[in-house]
This record gives sequence, structure tokens and C-alpha cells, in this order.
Amino acid sequence: MPRVTEKGQVTIPKDVREKLGIRPGSSVRFRVVEGKCVVEKEVKENKIDKWVGYLKSKKRTDELIEELRGGVEE
Repeated sequence: MPRVTEKGQVTIPKDVREKLGIRPGSSVRFRVVEGKCVVEKEVKENKIDKWVGYLKSKKRTDELIEELRGGVEE
């Protein structure tokens, strides 16, 4: 079982690092949940990922544009 050093440091066991994908330089977050310490790998949000599937539709692009613009008046 890992021990806390005088500086408050703890070595994260290798199997835990591997499961979480923690490598040198990775950022981790410590939280207390119901009296227990939870360590999470901090994942940087990819700005594109939040838009994936946003316009998921079976409509063609020109149909979506026409719908968004409110149709074309003739």
C-alpha cells in the first residue's frame, strides 16, 4: 500500500496508472466523495467533440440550410 511522503506525495500504483491512461505529464484531479478520495485523470475537452452529432439528421445539407434560413421566398 502506498504511503504519503513528508511532502504529501503518493505514488499511484502502476496498474491504476495504466487503467486510467496516466503518463508522465498527465494531469489528475483529487476529489473527496462520501469520505473517500477519488483520483481522476483530467481529460481536456476537444473543442470539436462537443459538436459531433449536433446536426445528426437524415436530411441533406441543402435541406437543413433551407430549414434554418426559413425557406426561400420566390
